Amino acid sequence: MADDQGDGADKRHSERHPVTLVVEYEGADDLVAGFTENLSTGGSFVNTDHEFEIGTEVRLVLSFPGLLKPITVTGVVRWTRGGAEPAEGEEDERGVGIEFTELPAEEKSRFEALLDRIVARDPDVVTRLIKILVVEDNPHVAKLIRDGLRGSGRRAFGEDLAFNFRTAANGQEALQLLHGSERFDALIIDIYMPILDGKSVIEQVRADPRLGKMPIIAVSAGGERARTFAMDAGADFFLDKPMRLRQVIETMQRLLNLGGTAE
Repeated sequence: MADDQGDGADKRHSERHPVTLVVEYEGADDLVAGFTENLSTGGSFVNTDHEFEIGTEVRLVLSFPGLLKPITVTGVVRWTRGGAEPAEGEEDERGVGIEFTELPAEEKSRFEALLDRIVARDPDVVTRLIKILVVEDNPHVAKLIRDGLRGSGRRAFGEDLAFNFRTAANGQEALQLLHGSERFDALIIDIYMPILDGKSVIEQVRADPRLGKMPIIAVSAGGERARTFAMDAGADFFLDKPMRLRQVIETMQRLLNLGGTAE
């Protein structure tokens, strides 16, 4: 597990409240598998660059995109693993070993029942999750799309839902993800990219029986020439750069029948 944030940077001896680590999983299955294993072994390793003293009380807030109410468990730091900042491509092994506080039988039973509801995708526990692959060689544009849709999801679409994103910096990376085990609800792709351009990716997606009906939004600053390339290749919509978030939201509503109104 890896933490996204912590609100207990001050590790003074006078600290009376447990440190909180927010642990974000990729999806429901990852949380269920990890949490079930961690409960059975009584603890977990959390990858974090925060420094902890042995014996520090910790509150773990476990979540994933679409979980309505995060799961909270408490524990105590029993060991730490330090080290320098990992080099690019190397796994970050810094973190802490946390022993979970013993759960009463009733509490453990409640957790297990909650996990069963997550597995069953109970709508009272897990929202509808829209998985989107963003293929964009400009990381700032990719971040704009991700942050914009995440921040506007429920407000703009008029229903409980969450967005989960994967990104690729070129068409070759995109095809590797599309042909992998993940399933995506939509593709947002730039037309002009290095290694393999968006037009080629769209053509290959449309020729694939498994992927052929995937909604595709093409984007580019290339004007009418790029628009023609995208639509001829099989894109459903084309948006000129610089895009407005409202345009992206309205296009997603049409393609995925999400309802609601764009602001």
